Amino acid sequence: MKLKVKIAEKKQKDIPITTEFIRLDSAMKLADIAGTGGIAKMMIQDGEVKVNGEVCLSRGKKLRPGDSFEFERVIYNIR
Repeated sequence: MKLKVKIAEKKQKDIPITTEFIRLDSAMKLADIAGTGGIAKMMIQDGEVKVNGEVCLSRGKKLRPGDSFEFERVIYNIR
């Protein structure tokens, strides 16, 4: 007997910026994922956030247009 598993597609949201880059913790606040930088820091240090598909533990990671980060199966694209 074969089982078919349906994997839900990840949602995608755009985060427009007007500067050259944005720090990961600031991008999380801008996306309303974290209310404060301290909360974002804890989420990042707990390994809950991926940047460009890889777990990132650096809250100061610079994101530029074309980069993306993922949290709870939602991909946020920096534009």
